[in-house]
Amino acid sequence: MKYNPLLLSTCAVLLLTAGCAVGPDYQRPDAPMAEAFKPTPEWKIAEPVDDVPKGEWWKIYRDPVLEELMAQVAPNNQNIAIYVARVRQAQALSKGADAARYPQLGFNGSGGRTASGVGTGNLVNPDGSLNDGAIGNNVNFQLQVGWDADLWGKLRRDVESKSAGYVASVADLENAKLSMQVQLAQAYFTIRSLDSLQVLLENTTAQNKRSVDITRNAFEVGVKARQDLINAMMQYKSVQAQQVDVGVNRAAQEAIIATLIGKPAPDFIIKFNPLPGRANIAVPVVPAGLPSDLLERRPDIAAAERRMASANAQIGYQMAAFYPALTLNTGGNNIGYMGSSFSHLFTGPFLFWGIGPNLALTLLDFGARSAKVEQARGVYDENVATYRQTVLTALQEVETQLAALRVLEQEASVQDEASDLADKSVTIALNRYQAGIAGYTDVVVAVNSALTNQQKSIDIAKQRLNASVLLIKALGGGWDQPVKPGQVSPVSPLSDRQNQQPAKNEQSEQRPGGQG
Repeated sequence: MKYNPLLLSTCAVLLLTAGCAVGPDYQRPDAPMAEAFKPTPEWKIAEPVDDVPKGEWWKIYRDPVLEELMAQVAPNNQNIAIYVARVRQAQALSKGADAARYPQLGFNGSGGRTASGVGTGNLVNPDGSLNDGAIGNNVNFQLQVGWDADLWGKLRRDVESKSAGYVASVADLENAKLSMQVQLAQAYFTIRSLDSLQVLLENTTAQNKRSVDITRNAFEVGVKARQDLINAMMQYKSVQAQQVDVGVNRAAQEAIIATLIGKPAPDFIIKFNPLPGRANIAVPVVPAGLPSDLLERRPDIAAAERRMASANAQIGYQMAAFYPALTLNTGGNNIGYMGSSFSHLFTGPFLFWGIGPNLALTLLDFGARSAKVEQARGVYDENVATYRQTVLTALQEVETQLAALRVLEQEASVQDEASDLADKSVTIALNRYQAGIAGYTDVVVAVNSALTNQQKSIDIAKQRLNASVLLIKALGGGWDQPVKPGQVSPVSPLSDRQNQQPAKNEQSEQRPGGQG
């Protein structure tokens, strides 16, 4: 049996270079990180409510209406649908890059009737006799095989880059979900605070109506001046106008929620549901953990980290252009059968084949390849800076919301005391007015002060709830399903819209094989 020395040499080269990949292997750069968040008085790492699913973070608020709304965000929100489509695109690119590493097999078939040696181009002479040219049939079936040996790991680097991009798109999807959920929670708590404000304004309006009636009666009997009646009416109408403004703001928040859950705003209504009284408002404690946890918990950090890996692989992809490209193909004749009829096909004498390697190398390009490598390095450096900035921003957001929750809790306690004092001031002012030892201006001032303080209490309650929501966002959402760098989220990102599970793309930070 004879062996083709060219084929043997080609196979030997392929075996020797199979594990070689040019370009730097990826290692995650260091990010600025603190050892702990700033301590606050009597603050400690808290445990979430044990009987609440940790991934569905909104359940810590124990609000059935909020839970029902949240269930509609992922499957119906159109911004999330955009990211789902991007995940599918990135997954397809990853699969396509991987497929390029394997041999390509094609098929070509043809058939027809041909003539040769025809001088005039006609098969029949003008006198009706046959032309002397040779006429025959031709049937041809060919297989075409091609394979890029990928000596220097260009295709492997492309797979590495596309796979990291796919995982980054999954993290982007999770970040979009979290962002939409946070927006919904904030709009929902704003509506509840507006409903509380509506209750306050209704009570104040009823109180002002009684004051108007009392003042009118006193004016009619000549006990009180007309100016007192005008002041009472002005106070009454002013609060009524605020009620109208509350309705406008509530409708705007309803429209925001309707859009977030994919429903037409005109068809969507949230039932009246004020916050509990000041003494009953309890803001859930969110477990903050350690700063280093953010590297695994926050999807935006995970996405930035994977984009670094993708950009790093592109450096090797571009560097491979400096080395010879070896492809194995079937040459001009390919592999197949050719004969004059179908009966000749698939018989030995009519078999033809041709196979061999093709080596290509660019000798001079005036710096074009170097420019592409430098561009790839610049993109990588940009992604490193983006990653580090994302980490710094995450630390900033957590610290800001921790401080906000601490300060707002203290402010709420002081503000509640101020509201109680303002309520007592209204009672004293009304008694003094009815006793004739003070004018109605004192009543107006006291009522306005009480209303302002009570509105401030409601606003602080809303701020505390929203700060807790923003802290959850800053921490990366649910605290039992981290999006680890290089791994697909344990829950399928397409599960809300598709029944199929995305293919897993496990990435390791150290790639097999050194530099070529």
